[in-house]
Amino acid sequence: MASAGLREELTCPICLSIYTQPVTLRCGHNFCQGCIGSVWDSQGGSGLYTCPECRAEFQERPALQRNLKLCNIAERFLSTPPEQEEAVIFCTYCVTSSVPAAKTCLQCDASLCDIHLERHSKSEEHVLTEPTTSLKTRKCPVHKKLLEYYCTEDAACICVSCCVFGEHRGHQVESLNEASEKKKEKLRHVLEKLTSVREETEKRAQSLQGQKRDVQEKAAGVTARVTALIRDIRAQLEVLEKRVLSEITRWEEQVYLRVSDLIQQLEIEKDELSRKMLHIEELCNITDPLTVLQGRESDNAEDREREGNKVPAVGDLDEVLIPLTLQRLSDIVTDLIAKSGFCVQGDSGILLDVNTAGNNVSVSGDLKTASYSETDQLRPNTPERFVDYNQVLSTRSFSSGQHYWEVEIRESGVRWVGISYHSIERKGNQSLIGENKKSWCLHMWDDDHSVYMTQYEHGYIPSLPLQRLGIYLDYEAGRLSFYQLCDPIRHLHTVTATFTEPLHAAFCVWYNGWVRIRS
Repeated sequence: MASAGLREELTCPICLSIYTQPVTLRCGHNFCQGCIGSVWDSQGGSGLYTCPECRAEFQERPALQRNLKLCNIAERFLSTPPEQEEAVIFCTYCVTSSVPAAKTCLQCDASLCDIHLERHSKSEEHVLTEPTTSLKTRKCPVHKKLLEYYCTEDAACICVSCCVFGEHRGHQVESLNEASEKKKEKLRHVLEKLTSVREETEKRAQSLQGQKRDVQEKAAGVTARVTALIRDIRAQLEVLEKRVLSEITRWEEQVYLRVSDLIQQLEIEKDELSRKMLHIEELCNITDPLTVLQGRESDNAEDREREGNKVPAVGDLDEVLIPLTLQRLSDIVTDLIAKSGFCVQGDSGILLDVNTAGNNVSVSGDLKTASYSETDQLRPNTPERFVDYNQVLSTRSFSSGQHYWEVEIRESGVRWVGISYHSIERKGNQSLIGENKKSWCLHMWDDDHSVYMTQYEHGYIPSLPLQRLGIYLDYEAGRLSFYQLCDPIRHLHTVTATFTEPLHAAFCVWYNGWVRIRS
């Protein structure tokens, strides 16, 4: 049967079952994603990967490409009921032998072979069809007549008696052929739409597969760069460790040798003093005055005592030079990170533009802090100033490139942090940052945090004790990312958009809210 051949084509060579999430290798063979993954997991130790079908070898584990067409065929095959052997319908009138029927007469409720068909009535009432046993479905259950019409009001197939005396009398009816063609036409339109939707879905799936591969490749690249960076840092630290330990050893040897020489000198002096002490003791024990007075005197004892009390300076380990050397660690790491391309340069020149600040926004003297003020600041009413909301923009704008800045925030109150075009409205509902098509921001209401891309779409971040935020802007890529600066650093949300105007850092403070730009 045809289905048996199709089943064989849709069978995974590894598990011998119908494909589940089939993938294609570069050699052209297909396998279940889980099956080939298990095989390659077992081959990982050898460093060589092979195709179970043709034994094609791969030096690196290939990326698996999903075979969407084969996947759809396998799913359709599994959802289709197994084919049944068509029952052979025999001629009703051939009672002595079983002769296959050529036609079935719906009027006579009989099937006829070629011989009996020649003698059958040719009148229009006798409708002939392909041999079938399902005659009941072709006749009206009430009048037992052939179903010849279709009631468009009740969406039912009816016989002529239903049209004349039955419950469908007076209804709009069509012939079965006419109604069938109309339904086929509708189904063709539906099929066209579904085909278009399916093609679009397949394109989106392929696009997502491409994004998935891109993410995997980027992750592999970043992993390699980080690994190389850590390896370089480790090598530099080992060199620094050897140098510091060697310097400590050198200092130790110098001090040790000096101390040893002084100890040796002091031992000699001690022996000399002992000899002279013994001579003095002997003189003191002599009873003859003449002998005592004529005896040789030792060196002046007081001078010797003063000299003995002087301990020469021998030096010590330089405990200042060691920490100074160790402080080079930060310079080494910073230099390596900058060379690796991972360094994110911060924008320290971001200041608040007082000319845009609402009258309930207090701006610090260094133009770094914005806080809510219940006291009206009585600033002049200018076209640049926000009127209805307690907001302020930065003096600096960004029209290209990548930029990063950090802010400190108070845990309580309302604090909104983000970016905005300079052309944002200055009064009315469209002037609130994050709720229009000209601004994007992170909304923080005490412990509730939401990201507003536009007024029509937004995301939600679980409650977190936010105190420091990092904000990263990639103008050309249309990317705005928020990070929680804790240990470890946590990515909060990334907004993607197409930026068409210069952007300013934007802030909003209410109800004890407070935001400060970090230098």
